[in-house]
Amino acid sequence: MSIILWTDLDTYLYTEYETARNAAPNSIKVHMSAKENIVVVGAGIVGVSAAIWLLRAGKDVTLLDRTAPGEGTSYGSAGVLASCSVAPVTAPGMITKAPGMLLNPNFPLFLRWSYLPKLAPWLLKYLSHANAPETRRIAAGLAPLTTDSVEQHESLTEGTDAVRWLTRTDYSFAYKNRSAFEGDAFTWGLRRDAGFEPDIIEGPAVQEFEPLLSSDMQLLAVMRQHGVISAPGAYVKALADEAERLGARLVRGEMRDVVLMDNKVEAIITEDETILCDNVVIATGVWSKPLAKKLGIDVPLETERGYHIEFEPEDRVLRSPIMVTTGKFVATPMLDGLRCAGVVEFGGLAAPASNKPLALLERTVRATFPSLRLKRRDTWLGHRPAPSDSLPLIGEIRGSGVFAAFGHHHIGLTGGPKTGRIIADVIAHGGINMDLTPYDPNRFGG
Repeated sequence: MSIILWTDLDTYLYTEYETARNAAPNSIKVHMSAKENIVVVGAGIVGVSAAIWLLRAGKDVTLLDRTAPGEGTSYGSAGVLASCSVAPVTAPGMITKAPGMLLNPNFPLFLRWSYLPKLAPWLLKYLSHANAPETRRIAAGLAPLTTDSVEQHESLTEGTDAVRWLTRTDYSFAYKNRSAFEGDAFTWGLRRDAGFEPDIIEGPAVQEFEPLLSSDMQLLAVMRQHGVISAPGAYVKALADEAERLGARLVRGEMRDVVLMDNKVEAIITEDETILCDNVVIATGVWSKPLAKKLGIDVPLETERGYHIEFEPEDRVLRSPIMVTTGKFVATPMLDGLRCAGVVEFGGLAAPASNKPLALLERTVRATFPSLRLKRRDTWLGHRPAPSDSLPLIGEIRGSGVFAAFGHHHIGLTGGPKTGRIIADVIAHGGINMDLTPYDPNRFGG
């Protein structure tokens, strides 16, 4: 059991706890702060956003991550600030279509079959939401986190070095023809309900708008006033640098335990030190599940393994990001090349990258942009945190002073700054003029 005792208001005495290293108590540092201290666990886009807004509100912040800022899931993002991304994956009809998708070697959905027994309980809950009423409910919950994404990123980065990677841009959806576009009518209806109406380009005008697209693509649905981050890893690192400039203490380490007194957080424990604190923000994506379990919440959260390939174009690049609906991937012109990100694979956290998803992604990219000479430079596997109901967990866990800020599935970069601002407002100001019920982390129980 983790125990913290104190002798007076100024001096805390660390007496006993268990660590993975079985370290002796007198070899462990205890970090104290002169003012209210918030520990933000996770230095991805959500965590650094929360840290910056807390610092701007005058709080003392410790930013903790087991890796350097911007090296986790945020690093491999497609880079699009997809304000219109309100539709969850669990659309109506998914239950009947999923088996065929899995058995089709040319569809970007993969499963490591040995992982199925562990995946099955989550998968059954996930598929239970694949109907029209649930999809509309989830979309209504996602909209407040995504629709003002560009403005939230602009507010976050104002006056910082990170702003140089942020650009307003179009975001297009490429279809083979109008019939394929109309097949997505339900999803486009959700986007329209959220205030987004596409400009439609058809026929030869598609290649006039984007010359690199294959002639097989005969319809573009173009969304205006979206955004792109041209180097997501560098962007998040620059935001972490801004947090440090504002006074944050950056710590490399892993949260091993949380200390509660009368159900209120008093400290967190890493492998090297105990950090006394008044609040904790958990923003570690899919790795948040075991931390939440320590606080009595058994979150149905799985990793949706996503891949990207970054190409070095030998000549031209795309004018703006494109979601290629036939291959379910996003092609984004980045600072250093063309990043193509997509594919869904279920296989847990431990397994290495698979060859088949990467091979399919590369084939589809080359078929979609046949005139673009591409030199493959880099590949990446990351872990999207997928709650069974497709809604992130945002808010206080059981009145403990520990706040959840994870589970953003496909909208991490898009919704990260808004989530961080929400958490900061709740901690620093006691609330926010927004209904947080859809994101209540206590909705799953123990």
